[in-house]
Amino acid sequence: MLALEYVAVALIGYLLGSIPFGILVSKVARGIDIRMFGSGKTGTANVIRTAGGRAGAVTMMLDLSKASAAVLVAWAIVPTHAAQVVAALAAIMGHIWSVYIKFHGGRGVATYVGALLAMNWLVGLCTAVIILGIARLTRYMSLGSMVGIVASFLVMLALMIAGSRPPVIYLTVVPVEQVLFCGLAAVIILIQHRDNVQRLLTGTERKLGGGPGGK
Repeated sequence: MLALEYVAVALIGYLLGSIPFGILVSKVARGIDIRMFGSGKTGTANVIRTAGGRAGAVTMMLDLSKASAAVLVAWAIVPTHAAQVVAALAAIMGHIWSVYIKFHGGRGVATYVGALLAMNWLVGLCTAVIILGIARLTRYMSLGSMVGIVASFLVMLALMIAGSRPPVIYLTVVPVEQVLFCGLAAVIILIQHRDNVQRLLTGTERKLGGGPGGK
């Protein structure tokens, strides 16, 4: 019975994560298929480049929300940290490999942050601030995303270690399952950014506000 509940949690997380909000928002905002422009990805950065900042902000909030919803639904079905992690990872995989659009999608950053917000709102909020702050300063969303995700893993790891020692306060009680989630998700998302890393190293990475053309 418990195994079936975990399967249900994974399926719900995947189906929620697979909703291609970037495509839907871009079609409403500009009447375009975002996959035909820029990187071809369906995430926030490509929406900003192709459909504008407002559409990008809406996409980001919706992608955050679908991952948060997956984690909260998982907790309602199986109130364990392991179930949260299963749902969160499934949501990220759904966003990257969406069943609704022939297993294409985005890079999973916003879904990661949304899931983290549902698990530990303070770390999730700080991660979002780091990502957006670096992106604003450098205009490289990919750089902000990678730095923010790695930072969140390190912070969660530090909080788990600190929370095992007195004095213990609520925000430092981080279960090992959530730390593993951050580590696994970071690996998945960093792999999705391998082309960005190459372009950053060669100085050819697209900046935000650079227009819809190119990759």
